[in-house]
Amino acid sequence: MTNPLTLFLRGDRQADRVVPPSGHTAWLTSFTAGAMTFLAVFALALALASGRMADRWSDALARTATVRISAPPDQIEMQTRVVLDVLATTPGVESAKALSDEEQRKLLEPWFGPDLPVEALPIPRLIELTETAQGYDAEGLRQRLAAEAPGAVLDDHTRWRRPLATAAGRLRVLGYLSILLIGGTMAGMITLAANAALAANSQVIEVLRLVGAQDAYIARAFVRRFTLRAFTGALAGALLGMAGIALLPSADAAGGFLTGLGFSGAGWFLPLALPLIAAIVAFAATRRAALMKLRGLM
Repeated sequence: MTNPLTLFLRGDRQADRVVPPSGHTAWLTSFTAGAMTFLAVFALALALASGRMADRWSDALARTATVRISAPPDQIEMQTRVVLDVLATTPGVESAKALSDEEQRKLLEPWFGPDLPVEALPIPRLIELTETAQGYDAEGLRQRLAAEAPGAVLDDHTRWRRPLATAAGRLRVLGYLSILLIGGTMAGMITLAANAALAANSQVIEVLRLVGAQDAYIARAFVRRFTLRAFTGALAGALLGMAGIALLPSADAAGGFLTGLGFSGAGWFLPLALPLIAAIVAFAATRRAALMKLRGLM
């Protein structure tokens, strides 16, 4: 017994004559599938990259906090020592370190350039602390700092993490939503192409019906031809999209602007699933269009 998939791929020579092998419906189907899949690759890359970015930034900020000391110049050193002593005796604080002028200059360099005279500007002193896995009592620490070092302010990065996680989550949703919209657009265009091909071959279809051909037999020819066209075009679009992603500059070369945009490891196999999805979409859209159009030609 012949496998249905093998029969579908091999096709029927007589039935295939119903569908024009070339023409505007052929290139429209292939081009639409290729273009939509090309865009879907970038939408998938954006969705995956936004998730990785949120995880990476959240992990980097989750166990760190900053104490900012704003005080007159003659009190900065004293309050810095007081804050370090407070942090050293705070349960849940693993380590604390006051940033030097050079380290603060590096933090500000992306915005103000490398020649910023940190020592001559009234820039607050920053102390970076790392918490243990159990964490610390942020409110209790704030009260201790307010009592012993009035110029010290604790920033536990909560206000940074929450908007970042929210933005990354929305980007991820937008990426997947874009893929759904792309799939819907592809289905619509393939449906229009199938209807055009059926309308152009209405006389051939009438002759086939006169000699006893069933609508399912005729529809199968359209479904097979349009599904294979969509798969071929989508495969080309996926490969071009992957090549475009691979040619993007790295995060370091782009100055961090394109941080993480792309695929990594086994993620490079994910875009190869898009041509299969495109073939399924084309199969369903063409079959529905063909059966409806054939009923309308009765």
